[in-house]
Amino acid sequence: MFQWGIMGQQQSLQERVSERYSGLSGQLRKAADFVLANPLDIASRSLRAISSDSKVSPATFSRLARALGYATFEDMKEASRRSLGLHVTSLSDKAEKLRADPSLVRTMLQRQSEACIGNIRSFAAQTDEARLADVAKLMREARQVVLFGALASTGIAEYMAYLAHYFAPNWYLAGRSGDSLGSRIAALGQGDVVFIVTKNPFAQRAVIAARQARDVGADVILVTDSYKCPAFSSANYGFVVPSESPQFFSSYAVTLVLIETLIAMIVAGSEADATAAIQRVDAKNQELGEYWSE
Repeated sequence: MFQWGIMGQQQSLQERVSERYSGLSGQLRKAADFVLANPLDIASRSLRAISSDSKVSPATFSRLARALGYATFEDMKEASRRSLGLHVTSLSDKAEKLRADPSLVRTMLQRQSEACIGNIRSFAAQTDEARLADVAKLMREARQVVLFGALASTGIAEYMAYLAHYFAPNWYLAGRSGDSLGSRIAALGQGDVVFIVTKNPFAQRAVIAARQARDVGADVILVTDSYKCPAFSSANYGFVVPSESPQFFSSYAVTLVLIETLIAMIVAGSEADATAAIQRVDAKNQELGEYWSE
């Protein structure tokens, strides 16, 4: 299992849960799942109300707090407040900086381009292509591949699904267009792969989906922009992609490079029937008039 641990008082609540989850009892895991899925409730509601909604006793939440290294449940609540505040402040501060300094806008194209090019060069220099090949092989040989991205990562997962559907009928986009994330995870098992994209602030559903997929024996591939991502403890393969940007949001340029590279490697290593499948899809698109023609 891909492990990551950060010691010290600066750990977020999510990081502590991720690091210690495997050692928790069944009831404490149930409480921890609720903590990860409902940070706003933990930060703002009473212990009695949280217990009622989660069907977990107040004593269990108090034991969870101690298991995570907090003296009391109130200390854990305060950690959740700080975590939420940091995410909101980070994005809003960047946006205010852009708004307050009009000169930044005039150089934005150059600054954004330089940031993206720098991110791509850094990722290419530090990434082991043999590891990429291992991931491509895992996905190519999987019984089924489930793709999931939430929040800003939703469109990235959809783009990957679009590319894959040319040659891989056993790839599925979960949580979109009526396809339930829960139903996809429930059908997973050994030999299956879940590919998850989530950036800071991390999507709660992505973190929980990674854990649930790993619990049922599926292999989890995670793409994120920080080693602090709580889903790392559930990942077989984790990619940390640089996402620095002069914008108030993270850049997805490297994520696109990674996804397109993996798709190309999967097709390049496939049997001839992958090429035939792409030809059939392309022919059907032509027949349906999907492409503009003069």
